[in-house]
Amino acid sequence: MNEPAAAALKTWDSFYVIVGSSAGALTGLQFVVLTLIADTGATGRRGEAIAAFGSPNVVHFCAALLVSAIFSAPWGGLGPPGFAIATCGALGVLYSFAVMRRALRQRDYQPVAEDWIWHAVLPTVAYAALLRAGFVLAHASADTLYVVGAATLLLVFVGIHNAWDTVTYVTVERAPGGRLAPRPAAPTAPDRGTPTRSDRR
Repeated sequence: MNEPAAAALKTWDSFYVIVGSSAGALTGLQFVVLTLIADTGATGRRGEAIAAFGSPNVVHFCAALLVSAIFSAPWGGLGPPGFAIATCGALGVLYSFAVMRRALRQRDYQPVAEDWIWHAVLPTVAYAALLRAGFVLAHASADTLYVVGAATLLLVFVGIHNAWDTVTYVTVERAPGGRLAPRPAAPTAPDRGTPTRSDRR
């Protein structure tokens, strides 16, 4: 490995050890989320919603773990890891568009502006940054490592936020007794009509 590349990657060792190990451990958050969903009995057409709002969190954590593993490998220069990062970013951008399509198709939950920001916009920005930084890094621009680090950390934060958001939604809104949980219909007079309720936020 040439000395400039070795020095550039070596300075990031501690950062990627922390981010990579955290991303791997936080993947278990999604198992907790799915367990809570099952325990609350909030079932139904939840497969599409989980694919749109739950599964992507695992992908974000795994992407952060992958980037950390890439930069922990003993490369002979910045070109090969740059190409690997660019590939990861390209696949992530494509996946983000697929997630947007799933979010639009599912009918279990109506996303609000905050959901689009955290579940669609920020992940796409992070993966696009990895794609761009990977190509620049392949030309031995060590300063781009800061962009890769920021994008990787953003994916971890996005995953944490979205997992926590799902937990609070399921336990507070959809759990038995929650604001959006199904309740027995109250008796009504024949001339009042049928009461309605919203199952959205």
